[in-house]
Amino acid sequence: MPKFVQNSVISAKPNQKTLKIVIFAVGRLHLALPIYTVRRIINQVQVSRSGLNHFGVAHLGETEITVIDLHQRLFHEENSQSKIANNYLIVAQNNDNEILGIEVPTTPTIEEIPANKIRILPPSYRRLDTLEIASHVTIISQLDETKLTVFLLDIERLLVR
Repeated sequence: MPKFVQNSVISAKPNQKTLKIVIFAVGRLHLALPIYTVRRIINQVQVSRSGLNHFGVAHLGETEITVIDLHQRLFHEENSQSKIANNYLIVAQNNDNEILGIEVPTTPTIEEIPANKIRILPPSYRRLDTLEIASHVTIISQLDETKLTVFLLDIERLLVR
């Protein structure tokens, strides 16, 4: 059973564990974080960056947080959407209690997924692909009967270069 399930909630169905995830699009990919890592989602936050890599900094109240541009990290190109003023910032916390932000161009959504539908990605895929920051994958059926592949991010890997 995935590590994520340890922090999951129990659904109305007896003995079926589920995990709530926050899903967001980055380019053509759909990514997610377990909801227990997400502290809040805000919009229109100014992010300052050097332009040399995919990290930046944002000022939230009296705190500065590291912000990750996953589009630049995954596709090695600047995201034209990142200049739009109404981007969202997913504010999350890793196991070291460090707060970090992920810029996303559209409104994130929340889904509740049965634990048995969440699969671990093969280690070879994680070593060889730019999605080394993902640890699990799930397929979500959409209303129009299409399937959406969602990669669950390993929050501990997000701040690794």
